[in-house]
Amino acid sequence: MSLEPNEFMTKMVSRTGFSADDKKILQDAAAWGLEIAPEMANYFYDYMGRDAEMSAILNESEGRIHRLRETFVAWFHEMFTGMDNWGGDYADRRWRIGLIHVRIGIGPQHVVPAMAVVVHEAGKRAKVDGKDQQLCDALSKICMVDLAFIEQAYIEVSSAAVLKETGWSEGLFRRLVATGAAAM
Repeated sequence: MSLEPNEFMTKMVSRTGFSADDKKILQDAAAWGLEIAPEMANYFYDYMGRDAEMSAILNESEGRIHRLRETFVAWFHEMFTGMDNWGGDYADRRWRIGLIHVRIGIGPQHVVPAMAVVVHEAGKRAKVDGKDQQLCDALSKICMVDLAFIEQAYIEVSSAAVLKETGWSEGLFRRLVATGAAAM
């Protein structure tokens, strides 16, 4: 059950309809994306910090929240630049970001609503700055691609851990999960 980031990226781009036009729109707005990135980081971490569990994770070590904000700014800007036109380097970086979320304990139940806050606030800022809906739509699509990497990291890490600990085959594991889901 090992994810190949570039294949996953291709699949998510297809599923979200993230098009060549979306890429051009984002790249044309890259300077604006960098300009608003610190503000979006503030919305993201202010939202996350209101949750006691997340606040503990975010402030676990000296300077962590500061480093996370800096990383957020880079991540947000990369959604506009695409790094390598949203190719292999972009996919690899998004996969590593997902794994880091798993490692430090930031679960999908925290990231999904926080990402919704970012999409919403970026949309509001776009409107204030006179940007058109196409930019908001393109940003929303790539945010969902990035979010899928984080969610998939949880699935991949959890599945790999169960398979390693139990010695089960992947087929058996999938049947057990499907059976368990059907019983709920």
